[in-house]
Amino acid sequence: MNRKGCPDEYPISLLINGYEIAVFQLTKFDLEDWTYGYLYSEGFIQEASDIEHITINEEMGSIHVSLRTPFEEDQFFSKKKHYTAGCGRGVTFFSMTDVKNFAKVTAGKVIPLSHLLKKRSEFAQNSSLYLETGGMHGACIVEEDGTMTIREDIGRHNAVDKIIGHAIRTGLIPERLILLTTGRVSYEMLSKAAKFGFPIIGSRTAATKQAVQLAKYLNIEVVGYLRGKMATVYTSAGRVQNDLTNELVLE
Repeated sequence: MNRKGCPDEYPISLLINGYEIAVFQLTKFDLEDWTYGYLYSEGFIQEASDIEHITINEEMGSIHVSLRTPFEEDQFFSKKKHYTAGCGRGVTFFSMTDVKNFAKVTAGKVIPLSHLLKKRSEFAQNSSLYLETGGMHGACIVEEDGTMTIREDIGRHNAVDKIIGHAIRTGLIPERLILLTTGRVSYEMLSKAAKFGFPIIGSRTAATKQAVQLAKYLNIEVVGYLRGKMATVYTSAGRVQNDLTNELVLE
C-alpha cells in the first residue's frame, strides 16, 4: 500500500499595524502571496503598493503587516465577521449584500470548453502538495498564452487568496485570466474572484446556489464539474464555447 504524507496546517496570526485581525489555519507555503491576496480580497488594500512591509515569523506563527496609510481599525472591527464554510478556518468581512456592490465584470473573453478541460487536467497533474499528501486544495491562474501558476493550501479559500496575491504582486490583468480551483465555489469564493475581476471561474466540483446568483448578477462565468470531457456551466455570460459534442450541461 502506498502511503501519502499528511497535509500540514498551522495557526497563524495576522496583524496589521499592530492590530490582530484573526488567527488562520494555513499551510506554510507562499505566505507572502496569501497576505497580499487576503488583504486585497477583504478590502484592507487596493493594490500591492499599499503594503510597506511584511514580516513573517513561521516559528511564532505570526504575520506582521505595515501599511503605508493609517489602518482604521474601528472601521473593520465594527463590521460583522462571517466565518467561511469548509476546510481551513477563515473569516471574511464581506456579506452577500456587500459583494453585490462590487463592479460587474465586463470582459468579453471567450474560450473553448476543450481548453478549459485541458488546463484543469494540467492543473491536477502539477499540484505537487496534493500529489504528495492527497489532502490539499489548489487554485490556479491561466494566462492568455496558457501559462499556469498554482498555489496550494489546506483551505480552498486560502489557496484562492494565495493566487490572487501572486496576481496583484506581479501586475497581472484580471480580464485576461481564468481562475481554476479544486474546491466548491461558495459565496465567499465567488466574492474573492469578483473583487479581483476574474471573468471565468472553473472548478472540479460544484457551485452553491448563492454563488451562482452572485455570479449571474456580477456577469462572471462559473463552470463546475470540470472532469474528463464534461462540465456544467451555471451562468450565461457566454464566455465558454462548446467545441465538444453534447458535453456541456447548462444549468
